[in-house]
Amino acid sequence: MIETRGFKILRAVGLTFLTAIVVLPLYVILVTSVKPLEDVRGVFSWLPSRITLQPYMDIWTTVPLAHYFVNSLIVVVTATIFSVVLAVLGAYALSRFPFKGARTFSMMVLSTQMFPGILFLLPLFLIFTQIQRTVGIQLNGSYLGLILTYMTFSLPFAIWMLSGFFASIPKDLEEAAMIDGTGRMGALIRVVLPVARPGIIAVSVYCFITAWGEVLFASVMTNADTRTLAIGLRAYASQTDVYWNQLMAASVVVSLPVLIGFMLVQRHLVTGLSAGAVK
Repeated sequence: MIETRGFKILRAVGLTFLTAIVVLPLYVILVTSVKPLEDVRGVFSWLPSRITLQPYMDIWTTVPLAHYFVNSLIVVVTATIFSVVLAVLGAYALSRFPFKGARTFSMMVLSTQMFPGILFLLPLFLIFTQIQRTVGIQLNGSYLGLILTYMTFSLPFAIWMLSGFFASIPKDLEEAAMIDGTGRMGALIRVVLPVARPGIIAVSVYCFITAWGEVLFASVMTNADTRTLAIGLRAYASQTDVYWNQLMAASVVVSLPVLIGFMLVQRHLVTGLSAGAVK
């Protein structure tokens, strides 16, 4: 189809509008983070009259941001590692050992993504409370409870993505390795996982991002000692005042790990998502 000049102009205008919707909020965050607080409280200006990096230094003392940062790393990294390891094993089993009802099981795993997370909030809280009463293991307000919660939501999608990726890998590679004396687990580690690296990276990034910015469950299942970054940002708003410049500066700092990680694995991420989704 030959594109007319009017169509090209309309497409450019539409893309510019969509880009502005994404970029303008980020620009406001960056501009606000380098303004003094008195300038933020005044009339908003697109260009700051004064630029200061003081908010980036104050965010660590106004709120125990470093403590929240460590909490988030503990919870998110642990949940991501366990989700990926279990997803690799589950997806490999689905793709290499077909059984009756395997397709139904895969659809049931994927269907868990249809429901909003708030539906699971109260049941999980009650389950964790009952476990604490009967077994004595404290899950509410602990790292372990939040890790299990994040795995509950990331693991089904990770299994579904990796099963499609493993299914696209020829079985001849594993059979050749096993003929040479390598067992099934050895073939998985030495042959399949290196080939499936883009898919594993894509799933890891998904699990990490999903848990890093999660607010709903973290607000209920954490306390002052285990509070994560997403909840800790609210501490910049007190009953009498809101430190908008520090809040924006902290938002920038919190976004940096995800941004840097995405830039490092962008090529593998696109390849992994495409391969898993197409299959």
